[in-house]
Amino acid sequence: MSGPRLILGSGSPRRRELLAQIGVAADDIRPPEIDETPRKTELPRPYCARMAREKALAVQAGADDVVLSADTTVSMGRRILGKPADAGEAAQFLLAMSGRRHKVITAVAVRRGTRIWERDVVTTVKMKRLSDEELNAYLATGDWQGKAGGYGIQGPAGTLIPWIQGSFTAVVGLPLCEAAGLLQAAGYPVYRGWA
Repeated sequence: MSGPRLILGSGSPRRRELLAQIGVAADDIRPPEIDETPRKTELPRPYCARMAREKALAVQAGADDVVLSADTTVSMGRRILGKPADAGEAAQFLLAMSGRRHKVITAVAVRRGTRIWERDVVTTVKMKRLSDEELNAYLATGDWQGKAGGYGIQGPAGTLIPWIQGSFTAVVGLPLCEAAGLLQAAGYPVYRGWA
């Protein structure tokens, strides 16, 4: 049974791995080039939703192709913690979250033709109080590079996170329950490979 082609509008290997967990493989991967600078006074959740939508709209696709894009944003109150520029900024982010709770927002946008389906998921994450040894050991792994907030829960930083409330897969980068629902709404047969 053939269906529409799926284009993943993201270069994230974590998103590819998460989709593979539910038997979905993109037919093509086209990471869009967009300006990810937050607007002045833009709050984290609307910013994240806008990024996912703009990524989906920026991907070149045929009228019947299904495009899936997502954005993950880490926030502390109104502050957006993006991808750190260097180890120093990663350390600042991690120290700000140390011993405190923060929010991880992942927005998903699915486009087919001119229609777009969107959802966002907010997960509360607690980071343990970090010792200098833990902070320096984590920074030395390099795992913070290219990750919102300067950490990835699925890697070594998993040892720093004692508790989450919400979606684990959303914190990794793609809430699978919501993404599968959006793909189905767009006519993509998510469960065809399960039989």
